[in-house]
Amino acid sequence: MSVSASSPAPARDAPKVSDEIERWLGSDGEKTLGSLIELFEEKSFAILFVVLLGVPALPLPTGGATHVFEVIAVLLALQLIAGRDEIWLPDRWRSKELAGERQQKFITGLMKLIRRLERFSRPRLAFLFDHRLSNVVFGLLVIGGSAGAFFAPPFTGLDTLPALGVVLLSLGVLLEDVAIVIAGLIVGATGVILELVLGSAAIKGIGSLL
Repeated sequence: MSVSASSPAPARDAPKVSDEIERWLGSDGEKTLGSLIELFEEKSFAILFVVLLGVPALPLPTGGATHVFEVIAVLLALQLIAGRDEIWLPDRWRSKELAGERQQKFITGLMKLIRRLERFSRPRLAFLFDHRLSNVVFGLLVIGGSAGAFFAPPFTGLDTLPALGVVLLSLGVLLEDVAIVIAGLIVGATGVILELVLGSAAIKGIGSLL
């Protein structure tokens, strides 16, 4: 049976985040931080939080080497809280290439994580996302998680959970899935609590020796 011209076209599913990144990687254009921002437009804050906090989220002691990423994430979060629609970054940061061997390995690992989440993720309470108030809350949570990662003692690996919390939170925003957002909040809060508990125990232990 033919479909009349006046019949509404079937709705198309929104492109997956992983598919968008894959097309970006396979395109002929430059693979820079700026081009990634242009790709995700209004959701570029979330993807940059994933990229910036993805390194300290790795289960490896960083010795404070990732502090610069956490500081940049806080600066971006402040822009989000202030209500900016577009990310401002210095030109030298926007032109930073993401096509190097290390960056490619990181992005490949990030793609695997996103695809795993996309298998069971679906829009849940999507109306909560991309509003002025929700963006403010998102920015504040990113600052909290970034601060937790920043103040973790060097070489302890305690920055992993707060940073991973921000990554999951940001992916939840990208996928508009409140379940992943909640998972990110639990992971991040667990990391911060763990830091406080172990830090308090260490202080008491040192005090008992004096």
